[in-house]
Amino acid sequence: MKAIMIMYDSLNRHMLSPYGCDWTRTPNFRRLADRCTTFDKCYVGSLPCMPARREIHTGRYNFLHRSWGPMEPYDDSMPEILKKNGIHSHLISDHYHYWEDGGCTYHSRYSTWENVRGQEGDPWKAFVGNKDLPPHLGQCIKQDMVNREYTDTEEKMAQTATFRAGMEFLDRNHGEDNWFLQVETFDPHEPFYVQEEDLLGFEPSYDGPFFDWPGYHPVTEEERPYQQHVRNKYAALLRMCDRNLGRILDKMDAYDLWEDTMLIVNTDHGFLLGEHDWWAKSNEINFYEEIVHTPLFIYDPRSRASGRCDCLVQTIDLAPTLLEFFGIPVPEDMLGCPLKETIAEGRPVRETCLYGTCGAQISCTDGRYVYVLAPVSKTNDPLYNYTLMPTHMREMFPPEELQELELSEPFSFTKGCRLLKIKNREKSQYLDERGEHPYRTMLFDLETDPGQTNPLSDPERESYFRKEIVRLMKENDAPPEQYERMGLQAERE
Repeated sequence: MKAIMIMYDSLNRHMLSPYGCDWTRTPNFRRLADRCTTFDKCYVGSLPCMPARREIHTGRYNFLHRSWGPMEPYDDSMPEILKKNGIHSHLISDHYHYWEDGGCTYHSRYSTWENVRGQEGDPWKAFVGNKDLPPHLGQCIKQDMVNREYTDTEEKMAQTATFRAGMEFLDRNHGEDNWFLQVETFDPHEPFYVQEEDLLGFEPSYDGPFFDWPGYHPVTEEERPYQQHVRNKYAALLRMCDRNLGRILDKMDAYDLWEDTMLIVNTDHGFLLGEHDWWAKSNEINFYEEIVHTPLFIYDPRSRASGRCDCLVQTIDLAPTLLEFFGIPVPEDMLGCPLKETIAEGRPVRETCLYGTCGAQISCTDGRYVYVLAPVSKTNDPLYNYTLMPTHMREMFPPEELQELELSEPFSFTKGCRLLKIKNREKSQYLDERGEHPYRTMLFDLETDPGQTNPLSDPERESYFRKEIVRLMKENDAPPEQYERMGLQAERE
């Protein structure tokens, strides 16, 4: 048996033709949907990048216990389990967060890996002198502009190199058995850097300011006239993503891999392109559907099922699905569900699910209603990181952050290990000038209000979702203080 995962970052379902978009150009995603099961109710678990990837490895939520960080010593890792069971797991990625302090234990879980350089602010090519940045809106940094000098044609761009390496793997190994290939690109994550020929298809001319990297903040009056330009650049980058997807599909056709190869095409989360008057996926706002309701396509050669599936699934289901496909027992600590029967027969695997980011709201959905629960404490306390690998995105926890740490008792999934319990200081960056968080508790009906513009008042339904949040928190052995932070002590008892 063989399996391929093609993973994108910040891939918006509402910008893809299989999900109803009529102005972007994604014929290969349409071609993919014709072959695969297309999931209409796939949701993230933990955000953003590395918390989502930890879920792909471990099959369980990250955000209830810690923020961004590496794989932990007690974690079950899907690609490592494959490796230990004679399945060669290979990672090809230009997602440079894998090679920072906060992601540095992921790639070594695979049998082999390839690192493609040059995305965003990847500290790749050195330029010691000053560099004049163009007048711009949004973000623009020296390292990114230096990197672009070395990726000035599509052939040189990191995404192209990533997929080229994926095709090389298939050329060499398609006739072999027992392998898992993960081709993962940082695109279409911001900055939306594209070659001019792709942009011309959406925007023949543009005379505004340089603007392809929106910040994590509300759309400003200055930016508003150029909002469509940013969407056009995203669409142009998406066109490149679609083209490279087609190259993998061509290889599957050429080598008849549809006979015995599972194919998963997924993402970690979406991205706001001005919807709700916000950019990106800031922790300061609600994680709207554009961010958390993600595209997912799976082809299982055992059933060869295609069509739509409205069962509620999540990122945490991918690891169990792959392990089951290769005939490997799913560890008890993985709380995601294998999707074999969901794909073949439309069998549901859950009624509700949680999603969120560490220290923000906790949200729960059943696929129709979304309940967003805000912390009851205005200062967002108490909140801790539980870890044996104390690192943030790009740095280790500084000594001053470690002065008051404690040792926690083991959690159900830590293999008997006690963990460092460290006060979470990252939450302070989202507090306002009064030292209060900006979050609201809200309930939405996605059927009648898909744009999430009119929160409902429905105490009975809110009570149901509060109980579901508690049930799922208990199932995930959430820290006791999370119930206090979220005002759920009564439901917990």
